[in-house]
Amino acid sequence: MSTATPAPAAGAGARRDPAAPSLTALAVLRTRIELKQFFRERDAVIFIFAFPVIMLAIFGSVFDEDVGGGVSFTQYFVPGIVAAGIMLSSFQSLAIGIAIERDDGTLKRLRGTPMPPAAYFLGKIGMVLVSSVLQTGVLLTAAALVFNIDLPTSPSRWVTFAWVFVLGTSAGTVLGIAFSSVPRSGRSASAVVTPIVIVLQFISGVFFVYDDLPAWMRNIAELFPLKWMAQGMRSVFLPDSYQSIEADGSWQLGLGAVVLGVWLVVGLAACLWTFRWSRRDAG
Repeated sequence: MSTATPAPAAGAGARRDPAAPSLTALAVLRTRIELKQFFRERDAVIFIFAFPVIMLAIFGSVFDEDVGGGVSFTQYFVPGIVAAGIMLSSFQSLAIGIAIERDDGTLKRLRGTPMPPAAYFLGKIGMVLVSSVLQTGVLLTAAALVFNIDLPTSPSRWVTFAWVFVLGTSAGTVLGIAFSSVPRSGRSASAVVTPIVIVLQFISGVFFVYDDLPAWMRNIAELFPLKWMAQGMRSVFLPDSYQSIEADGSWQLGLGAVVLGVWLVVGLAACLWTFRWSRRDAG
């Protein structure tokens, strides 16, 4: 008489594979890794956080007169340097950093792991958002406490600040990721990216009163996001009377939102079209 071993009930005693982590969990984890790597590069951290404050101190000391209406040049300079800081933390930082990661094989190794590519990009976005918030907070704190800059008190102005910040950071991030494919190597990335950022700062009303720039410079600047970020920030930190010297006599916030939105879409499309995980000469 044979005895049959009863089959275990469904699921009883069976080993279950642990559930794969969600994309959100992987993105948070990748953001933490990116932030750790970011803050380990102390020289880069000091430059990114200190550069806007140093530029504010230099230009505020050199140009200490009023630009009109009781507004000091330092007060006028703050919106532009906030916008430039966002561009530094997003576009410049990613365009150079990702090019270096591609050159040293980091991207190729990451591509060979089970990590979804989206988690890598979300990690970069999270790192940029955190670093941009911290950088802007340091700048505004120094501006208020050291340089006696008047910060906005109206909630509506802070709402404008928030959407210009988010749109500008988002556009700068995707454009930085896309542009990282332009330098041929990590060593040449800084030489390719930094001059572009510097030129845009000079023609976008960051270092000078925008209306004082030649018309041809302003026409070129209007094609790029930094000008609209700086103008949007000026609407936050300057009196409404100052919009009379802007183009069309207004802050053009609606048009600025459209331009930044278009650059965000263009950047996303460029990322999908041009991003590479390995060097060009890797085949």
